Amino acid sequence: MNLSFPILKEYTYLNTANSGILSTNLAEWRAQHDQAFIAGGSIFRMENLPIITDLRNNITALFGSKPENTYLVQNFSVGFNILLSGLDKSHRFLLLEEEYPSVSYPVISMGFDYYSIKIDEKLEENIIHAIDKFKPTVLAFSMVQYISGFRMDDDFIQQLKATYPNLLLVGDGTQFLGTTAFNFEKSGLDALIGSGYKWLLAGYGNGYAFLSDQMKDVIYARNKLADLPTAPFLKGKDHLSMCFEPGHLDTLNFGTLNESLNYLASFGLDQIEKTTQTLSNQARLELNSRGLVPDWMLDRKYQSTIMSMPLTQNTADKLSAAKILCSPRGTGTRISFHYYNTEEDLNYLLQVLDHHR
Repeated sequence: MNLSFPILKEYTYLNTANSGILSTNLAEWRAQHDQAFIAGGSIFRMENLPIITDLRNNITALFGSKPENTYLVQNFSVGFNILLSGLDKSHRFLLLEEEYPSVSYPVISMGFDYYSIKIDEKLEENIIHAIDKFKPTVLAFSMVQYISGFRMDDDFIQQLKATYPNLLLVGDGTQFLGTTAFNFEKSGLDALIGSGYKWLLAGYGNGYAFLSDQMKDVIYARNKLADLPTAPFLKGKDHLSMCFEPGHLDTLNFGTLNESLNYLASFGLDQIEKTTQTLSNQARLELNSRGLVPDWMLDRKYQSTIMSMPLTQNTADKLSAAKILCSPRGTGTRISFHYYNTEEDLNYLLQVLDHHR
């Protein structure tokens, strides 16, 4: 594994929730891509445009979305803002407290009416109560919370959609997609939007937006009244791709995502989920026994690969000095485990924590 990810030789990397790491194979592919661009210019560009189609086909096959409902965006924030811009301003949003700013800020700044829900052991009950009281039309949330690592319950999302079919469910998949096997069409979600630079290990400048048929019918209704451009190079674009994919798509960044998806698929998302869940569950138990993870977080059916520890600044500094990479988030220190992490990584973390707490 260290041969593919040289940084693992130098650090105990528990920071994928901040940034995924780039493999040497991907770096070689990117170098070859740009060398071919240097040599071929516009010829290279025309010959490499199929990369975009390949990526769309790969990501939809891997995560169970429809190709015609899948759009390639530069990151979550771009995709989510495009979606919000296509919604009527009469929509009412439910949000979660301590949500990632890229989820909450644009909803608030665009003037949508909203209500925020506290995240605790009764979150599902809180959501149902808020729906009945506030009467929202959209629930927007991170599939995995970036500070605490709290993961939304897959069964609850499906139950919500079945109970409130007109409620639009919009998820941020940035801290989620790439950690587990997932099928968008069966999820109950109306949109899953995310960036590729974390758990998909694809570097920066690439992302995705999966939409349900219901969501496609709702957004940008006014745009559908206009005739589509007839320029040959825009052939095949629909009204929504003109919004989500305006202009040219970068074959370097999106090609990187395509290559990384091929690699993750060959490794197996089921195997990645098994590896990361085993290690993360072990970490939660160990940290809970040290008072660093609350009891109620252990009882969740669906768990993420992220957890937050309430450490003193001195202890956090000791982790940094021990070359353990993690991130300060909220009031805690956040760690995260991907498939390249090992039990040795966890044991080393615990050793440093026990020595300096």
